[in-house]
Amino acid sequence: MWPLFTDLKKLPKIGEKTEKLYEKLAITRPRDLIFTPPHALIDRRLRASVAGAPLDEIVTVEVVVEDHFPASTKGRPYRILVRDAGAEFMLVFFHARADWLQKILPKGGQRVVSGKVEIFDGIMQMTHPDHVLTRAEALPAFEPVYPLTAGIGQRQMAAAVRAALDLMPVLPEWLDGPLKAQRGWPDMFDALSALHAPEGREALSPAAPARQRLAYDELLAHALTLALARARMKRGKGRASAGDGAMRARLLAALPYQPTGAQTRAGAEIAADMAAPHRMLRLLQGDVGAGKTLVAMLALLNAVEAGGQGALMAPTEILARQHLASLRLLAEAAGVALEVLTGRDKGRARQAKLDALKAGETDILVGTHALFQAGVDFADLRLVVVDEQHRFGVRQRMELAEKGAWVDVLVMTATPIPRTLALASHGDMDISVLDEKPPGRQPIDTRLVSRSRYDDVVARLKAAVADGRRAYWVCPLVEESAVSDMTAAEDRAAALRLALGEDVVALVHGQMPAAEKDAAMAAFQSGERRVLVATTVIEVGVDVPEATIMVIEQAERFGLAQLHQLRGRVGRGSGASTCLLMYQAPLGETAKARLTVLRETEDGFRIAEEDLKLRGAGDLLGTAQSGLPRFRIADIESDGALMAVAQDDARLILQTEPDLEGKRGAALRILLYLHDRDAAIRYLGGA
Repeated sequence: MWPLFTDLKKLPKIGEKTEKLYEKLAITRPRDLIFTPPHALIDRRLRASVAGAPLDEIVTVEVVVEDHFPASTKGRPYRILVRDAGAEFMLVFFHARADWLQKILPKGGQRVVSGKVEIFDGIMQMTHPDHVLTRAEALPAFEPVYPLTAGIGQRQMAAAVRAALDLMPVLPEWLDGPLKAQRGWPDMFDALSALHAPEGREALSPAAPARQRLAYDELLAHALTLALARARMKRGKGRASAGDGAMRARLLAALPYQPTGAQTRAGAEIAADMAAPHRMLRLLQGDVGAGKTLVAMLALLNAVEAGGQGALMAPTEILARQHLASLRLLAEAAGVALEVLTGRDKGRARQAKLDALKAGETDILVGTHALFQAGVDFADLRLVVVDEQHRFGVRQRMELAEKGAWVDVLVMTATPIPRTLALASHGDMDISVLDEKPPGRQPIDTRLVSRSRYDDVVARLKAAVADGRRAYWVCPLVEESAVSDMTAAEDRAAALRLALGEDVVALVHGQMPAAEKDAAMAAFQSGERRVLVATTVIEVGVDVPEATIMVIEQAERFGLAQLHQLRGRVGRGSGASTCLLMYQAPLGETAKARLTVLRETEDGFRIAEEDLKLRGAGDLLGTAQSGLPRFRIADIESDGALMAVAQDDARLILQTEPDLEGKRGAALRILLYLHDRDAAIRYLGGA
């Protein structure tokens, strides 16, 4: 397979300049060309005549050249009269050399022309035909259309794909025979040929056998990688952490409510994993307000009861300090020492925290990624809880687990993940789901409000503040931008201070110094400030039960899951809560569908499924940060059923050939290399 992974410059007519253009399409090797599918087809089938052909569509006909009409004045086109079996029409060329046109279209000659037909001044014409061929030259009935970038044309791309396909060696079959036969899937090379030389529009369908087979190959390679990572984790050194339950019992006794059935179930699943002799790698996912913090704390207490320590890592400092605030009362009830460590800790204060941690005096440490910097040493770290899992990918999870010997890992997310995405991005993990809300969570009255009613919203907010209520006002940008009309948080805070009073409004955003952020949050939490203007820095973790109003300005600019998270900042106390989705009219169809779903339901799992349909997987999780795989042919939204089959196949493979040493195993190793899963091969080397 080596020729498939060499430089593109090895292919004909590709030099350094063109190679850089292909990089813009994420194509750096011949292998990438092979797995770049066409996204459309041009119908080049031969017609008898242009007569009756749809205007502005591609038509291919055989013609006889009748006469040439060179340009009479500068700027006028060169025109050639041709006749097919049923009509005469003009071929039109601008800025073309006369001698070249007379050579390729000689008077009296027969040619096949293909291009878009239009009417100009009552005369049918074809301007700059895409193809002018002799009868002996072949023109495919259907021409694939590839993604392009400036400087690369369709013919150039198609020629490069054909050259890359010529490098494809004969490879052993890695698919399960009965599955391949049952689905009617072709051999791999035949599938690639069908992909790049389609015989009809149905070949572009996700259900086409060739496309299904190639999509399945991608999904199987990914599923195998996750399964191998999971197996490596399970093979790695583990240590049973089974506490006596005393601390957990004290915590539960101090709670003013009973845990939900889902919390109890998830807690039991985590405790069983931690008591096993191998490492735990489990995802805890739940809707807004489902009570993940309590479940995480019970898991951390289990580690402490077993004689060890626990750590909770959050993606931002503001969220780490929110966790500290919510866990402190729970820690006091359980009787354990809780501390926080972030990049803000300096000098002697930081050293004192580090000394206490190393001595085992700190039971649970909360913080950002600073928890795993050099010099941060635990006495006996047994459990790491990672919050907001969508910020961390598979590789980060593996690296995290290697920071401490035998450490169990629990990752949790407040973003409900559709099953398809869970398989794609979390297939290496066991999953616990919190699908119940604790008693006392209030329903949220969600309404759509046009931005034109801004003054009405401010007037109602003023009355609510006078009545002692607290509110969030969320904006998409921090400061005014010359290239965007999105409202800036700083400008909105200034406007609301004028309307509501200087001492009413606090402002928090990601670009503020940490001390200012803390002061603003503290003022809002205490009630000193009753309105908090913020960016999405408050999307997760912020817990102020007294806040009952959420205004989201330009809500159409946010994703569904993000809107759901923001709405979840209210409805946490006993008061009736309202969420106003303020939009800029007119709303597009997608934005309207998104906001309507949010108004109709508070079910985060339904919202996540709708968001997947409306925006796609990459936008839904934020591909750049999520560790979500980038597939070239498979589509997470439409190939969900295939993803599930691939997961089952991968687990069965590793049960029968855990080291991929047999005949099929050797073929599967080739599959992994072909799809850039070199890390999976390394996982075969043991723990």
